[in-house]
Parts: sequence; C-alpha cells; structure tokens
Amino acid sequence: MSKTYIGNYIHGAVTRASGERTLDVFNPATGLVTGAVGLSTAADVDAAVRAAQAAFPAWADVPPIRRARIMNRFLALMNEHKPRLAAAITAEHGKVLSDAAGEVDRAIDVVEFACGIPQLLKGDFTDQVSTGIDNWTFRQPLGVVAGVTPFNFPVMVPAWMFPVAIAAGNTFVLKPSPTDPTPSLMIAELFREAGLPDGVFNVVQGDKVAVDALLAHPDVAAVSFVGSTPIANYIYETGAHHGKRVQALGGAKNHLVVMPDADLPKTVDALMGAAYGSAGERCMAISVAVLVGDAADRIMPMLEARTRALKVGPGVENASEMGPIVTAAARQRITGYIDLGVAEGATLRVDGRGFSVAGHEQGFWLGGTLFDHVTPDMRIYKEEIFGPVLACVRVNTLDEALALINAHEFGNGVSCFTQDGHVARDFGRRVQVGMVGINVPIPVPMAWHGFGGWKKSLFGDMHAYGEEGVRFYTKQKSIMQRWQPQIATGAEFSMPVAK
Repeated sequence: MSKTYIGNYIHGAVTRASGERTLDVFNPATGLVTGAVGLSTAADVDAAVRAAQAAFPAWADVPPIRRARIMNRFLALMNEHKPRLAAAITAEHGKVLSDAAGEVDRAIDVVEFACGIPQLLKGDFTDQVSTGIDNWTFRQPLGVVAGVTPFNFPVMVPAWMFPVAIAAGNTFVLKPSPTDPTPSLMIAELFREAGLPDGVFNVVQGDKVAVDALLAHPDVAAVSFVGSTPIANYIYETGAHHGKRVQALGGAKNHLVVMPDADLPKTVDALMGAAYGSAGERCMAISVAVLVGDAADRIMPMLEARTRALKVGPGVENASEMGPIVTAAARQRITGYIDLGVAEGATLRVDGRGFSVAGHEQGFWLGGTLFDHVTPDMRIYKEEIFGPVLACVRVNTLDEALALINAHEFGNGVSCFTQDGHVARDFGRRVQVGMVGINVPIPVPMAWHGFGGWKKSLFGDMHAYGEEGVRFYTKQKSIMQRWQPQIATGAEFSMPVAK
C-alpha cells in the first residue's frame, strides 16, 4: 500500500520536495506508518524564501486594518475547524483529543491577539521636540521571517510566531517538525481560504538541511525557534553569525514546590496533569516535585497511588488520560533515563517500562513513572527527559527549594503550591525563572503577555507572542521633521540640541 505523501506549501500551492529523501510518519498509538513527509533541499527553501520575498512589498503596504480583517477571517476558520485540527494532532503526535483541542484553543488565542495589530503598531509622537521640529516613531516589518517548530505542539507553537509576524506585515516561512507535519498544511489551507495572498505564508517540510538553509539564506531577516537547548544555542549562534534577529526558546526542567501547608489532594491533581499530560512532552511540563518538610511523607503515597491508576491509552478514546510517546526512538530515550535513575540510586516508586495497551501492542507506550529521593547530582534531575517521568526531591525549607531551583541551568517555568501569601510573594520575587505559577501548575502566559524562560531556556532578548512578539517582528523607525520657515540658514557644526 502506497504512503500518503506530505509535501511543502509554497506560493499558494502544495508541492513535492525536489529531493528524493522522505521520512515515515507514524500513528504513535498503533505504531503504523500513515504517511511519508518529503525532506526539503536547500533549493526548496530558496523557492519558499523567494516566494515570500516577492510577496513582501505588497503585503507590507497593506494597511494594518486590512491585514487584521484577513486574520479575523482566519480566526473564524480556526474555530470552525478546531475538531479537525485536533484530530490531526492526535493522529500524528498521540496526545489525547481533549489536550489537542486545548492546544488549538491556545493557538486561536494568539490569532485573536494578532487581530488587534492596528492598535499594537501605533507609534509615539512628540510635537515641537525642538523649535519647529516634530519627532515620531513607528514600527515597520522586517521582511521574510522564518519559524522552526517542534513536534510537541504542531499547531500552538507555530501560532506563537506566524499570526503576529504576518499581521505586522512580514511574510513567513514555517519549517515544522517532520514527526507531525500534516497540521501545518491544514493551516496553510485555512489561510488560503481566508484570503491571504499567495507567498505570505509558506511551509517547507524537512530536517537539519532545511533549517541550515533558512539560517544561511540572505533574504531571511529573522528566525524563531522552539526546541531543545543544544539546538536553540546552535540556532542562535548560527543565525546571529548570518546577521539575523533570532529568538530561540530552549529546554526546561520545571519544578513544582510543595509547601507543608499546601492542599495536598489538589496538589496531587496538579502534579498528575502537569507531569503526565501529553506524556510529559511539553516544554512546560512539571518534571521535578520539590517536597518541603513533612509534605514529602504525606504526599508520596497519594502520588504513587494516582500514578499507578493513570489511564494510558489511545488519544482518540475518551477514557484515556495519557496517550503514547511520540516515536519509538523517544520511548527508547526515556526508558534509558529510567534505567539511569535506578542506577544512580533514586527510589523508583512507579515503573512505566514494559507498559502496553491491549489491541495496540505495536504502539509507542510507556506508563507514568515516579521517582523519590532524587538528588541534584543525578542526571535524571539535571537533564531534560521530556517524557512521563516525575522526579521527587526532598528539602527542609523554602530557602533550600529556591536555592535548588535557582542553581539549575534551565529557567523556563516553575510553580509553588501554598496557602501562605507571604511565601507566595517571596517565592515569586526570588525565583530565577521566567514563568511562575502560584497554585498554577503550568503557568503558560496568555496571548497578550508573552512566553519565555530565563537562563538556558531562552537565547535572545525577546519572548514569544504578546507585545514582545510585535517588537521582535518589527523594527522601530524615528522621523524628525521640520518645514520652512524654521529651517536655519548656514551650516551648524556643533551637535544638534533642543532649542
């Protein structure tokens, strides 16, 4: 049986990659191949960039209100096709349908934010900044910009980028993950239906070859990236070397601090969803629980019981709380970390290895895994596992918890569960992490606030989406203007000052 070919979208048309290389696309719940994605060559990338470059002058010249109207039609289509998008996510990623629908909702939030671009692009004006001179600033688009996005959120993460970039007047080239490439083409179809001009939004499927071509291309002005820290660092350094503006979001090791006064049943609920939702394949997943004082002995039996009872199954089944791992290779990598944790001396309270689902034995299954007595010198504490593995660390005080978190190389997200307002305020001010939740396990900011971590979780100066995103995808221009008869006669050789 022939495989469905998944290609590129360039200048308003679906095209095949020019090379012969392809990568199999799987349904993680069955382990069966469902398609083959073409892996683009540098020539394919060049074709997409040239299409975007050709479309840029006319699109940048479209008044922001008219760009917003097209974005508003796209917003309506995203809402209309949310079930179809969610089903495509589950089919290729494996996450449960309710989680996939939530991902689409968060993508829609950013599209909705981008519909306000006329207000977001307003500049500043100073009358009579000097005698007879007015000064104003405004923001203009960069040109062709690119996004390189990960497998774990094939709709939401691209939407952190392209709605704001396109609404601001740029043209866009998306390089999605080849693991779950279909949603990107569905987005392209919806944009075409919304009336977006050809060439404004393009998709090039592929791997490192396509990424490197985007980074080196002279007509790509900026690159946004979300993925692991080593690749984020590479993207940042390489893009900067080629003179590009770069925003590269990297890895995470998100902690949730459980204070002794926390409501433990509600905290367990929070940890279950944050650690095992989407099989832990989230950059904001909680992978470390920091148990303070006697909270440890009281919460561990509850956590163990709930982890053992976790309902793991195909994402299309309503009873499933957690779906499969995205690929066989990812499952093997995560299993290797569980082996390592045991070898390092952590206490394995729940072992997810060897898990399978009846009738779906070829799927990429792994059960929820729970470690206790993890210490900061262990690799399962230091490194990003990106799977359904929760490591529990015991400390005596809030100060110890903060010292632990602040010493970690990652600073993406963090949470603290407490009923003490002073503890909450102190924690929020002192923790060295970009996104903080107080009794909120996954503190992903809403579309108008922006997303971004600290330390090795972000390379670059600006966070994704929100007003930070508008700044990233635009450049400021300042104009000083005067007219006769205020223009002075005679050359002035001193530095101009206000008069």
